Amino acid sequence: MTNTVSILNGLNYLYKDNVLISQLKKTIEKFPECENAMADAFSLGQLKSKMWLIENLPTNLGTVFICAGWYGTLASLMFEHARDKFNKIRSFDIDENCAPIADTMNRSWVMDGWQFKASTLDIIDMKFPTKHTTFRANGTSLELMEMPDTIINTSCEHINNFSKWFDSIPTGTLTILQSNDYFDIEEHVNCSKDLKHFDQITPMKDTIYLDKLVLPLYTRFMKIGIK
Repeated sequence: MTNTVSILNGLNYLYKDNVLISQLKKTIEKFPECENAMADAFSLGQLKSKMWLIENLPTNLGTVFICAGWYGTLASLMFEHARDKFNKIRSFDIDENCAPIADTMNRSWVMDGWQFKASTLDIIDMKFPTKHTTFRANGTSLELMEMPDTIINTSCEHINNFSKWFDSIPTGTLTILQSNDYFDIEEHVNCSKDLKHFDQITPMKDTIYLDKLVLPLYTRFMKIGIK
């Protein structure tokens, strides 16, 4: 048994009703290959960034599309801390390994009328409404056609051809974006040098929130507004 699972067993014993801890434990047990990535996803910097977003969420988000949703950890935190602010969440990532892990991480919400569902999709090619294929528990596929009320992307620094993706967001959509100035990571192909630069590359009709969060290794930028 890994040290991570051992720790989660202890936390699950202390906090028996905590869905987040329980699902994280089950996810790592089912997908042990994701343990190191989950350690990154639940690092202090990542958690501070995601909770900063949640603390500043507007109300009435409706159907939320999380783009570049990875393992669904932001969705898990939103279900844990802001369930009254949205209807359902759809998570999209280009990596086909992400969807089954994200669905397991949010299993209780998948089972509750598909309040959460993850799909494999290159967001650069996303159209609106969005046609995407997801999978039932028995392995059969289902094609959905859905339209978001809110779009969230906390990984703007990872997006090649960012302007193409951003320009495709329908006018009038509530849009929540995060990026950073952490240029030292090879996968960070779209960092912003400062908050002003981030603001310039994400023009919106109405900016609701714009600020930065200084962390030990980098500064996180966030913008919330109407596209």
